[in-house]
Amino acid sequence: HSIAQEVVGLFCMILLTLTALVANIVVMVIILKTPLFRKFIFVCHLCVVNLLSAIFLMPLGIISSSSCFNWVIYSIAECKAVIFLNICFISASILTISIISVERYYYIVHPLRYEVKMTIRLAVAGVIFIWVKSVLITILALVAWPHGNGATSASRCTVYWSPGAHKKVFVILFSITCFILPTIIILAVYSSIYRVARTASLQQAPVPAQAVARRHRCDSIASQVTILTARILMLPRLIPDRLLGSNKAILTLVLIVGQFLCCWLPFFAFHLHSSVTVGTVGGGHGEMVVTWIAYSSFAVNPFFYGLLNRQIREELARLRRSCLNHPLGQELCLSISEASVQENFLQFLQ
Repeated sequence: HSIAQEVVGLFCMILLTLTALVANIVVMVIILKTPLFRKFIFVCHLCVVNLLSAIFLMPLGIISSSSCFNWVIYSIAECKAVIFLNICFISASILTISIISVERYYYIVHPLRYEVKMTIRLAVAGVIFIWVKSVLITILALVAWPHGNGATSASRCTVYWSPGAHKKVFVILFSITCFILPTIIILAVYSSIYRVARTASLQQAPVPAQAVARRHRCDSIASQVTILTARILMLPRLIPDRLLGSNKAILTLVLIVGQFLCCWLPFFAFHLHSSVTVGTVGGGHGEMVVTWIAYSSFAVNPFFYGLLNRQIREELARLRRSCLNHPLGQELCLSISEASVQENFLQFLQ
C-alpha cells in the first residue's frame, strides 16, 4: 500500500510538472507571436515565472517529496539555493497575479485611462517591482541561517531548518505580504469588476430595428462598418441573456478567486500554524502535501489567466488551423496579425 501511494504521488508530481511546462509554453508562444496582444504582457510574465518554476523548482520538489530520492544530500549552500528559488518564485507568481487583477480592473472599468497609461515603460516598471520585492523577501528568509560545511537530506531542506525565532517573524511577514494583502486586492478588484459587469448587463438596451434598417440607404465605408457592427455586436438582448451574462460573471469571479485560494490558502495556513504554535515543527508529510497543492498553481495558471481568455483561445484555434492548412511561416504570421487587427477594431467599436 505504501509503494502504491508512492507511485501515485510520484506520477501526480511528474504530471503537474509536465502540464506546467507545456501549458505555459503554449500561452507564451501565442502572446509573443501576436504583437497586438500588448495587454497580455503580465500574463506572459506570469507564464515565464510558472515556466521557470516548472524547470527549476518543481523537479527539486519531486526530489524533496519522494522517498525514491532519500539518498540525495544537500549542503548548506545548496539548501539555501533551494529555499531561495522556492520563496522567490512563489512571491513573483502571487505578485504577478495581483497586478493582473488590478490591470483587468482598469482595462474593463476605465478603458480610456488604461489605453493612455498602460505603456511599455509602466509594464517594465511593474515587472522590475515584482522581482525586486521577491528577491528582498527571499533575502530576509535567509538571514541568520547557519554557515559552514554542514549537510542535510533533501526532504529536510525547508525554511524550518533555520534556527531561532527569526523564522517565525519571517513566515508571518511572508504570509502578510504575499498572501493576505494580495487576497484582499484580488477580492476587492474582482468584486468591483463584477458589479460593473452586472450593471452594464442590466442597463443594456436593444437597438431599434428601424434604426438599423434606415442605415442601408448610405453607401459610405463608415456607414457600412456601423451597420456591420450594429448587426453583429448590438443585437437585442433578452432578459434571460442578461441573466446568463451575470451568471457567467459570477462563475468567472468564483473560478479565479477560488483557484487562487484553493492553491495558496492551505500552504500559508500550514506555515502560519507551524510558526505561531508552540512546540509545532514544520516539515514532514503535511508540508509536502500543502507545498504541492501550491505548486499546482504553476500548472493551472495558464488555463485560468491565458486559455480561459476568449482572444487567446481563438488565436490558439487559428494557429492550429494555420499549422494544418498553411505550413508556410510567413502566411501564418500574416493571418494571425490581420485577424487580430480586425478583432481589436470590432471590439473598439463595441
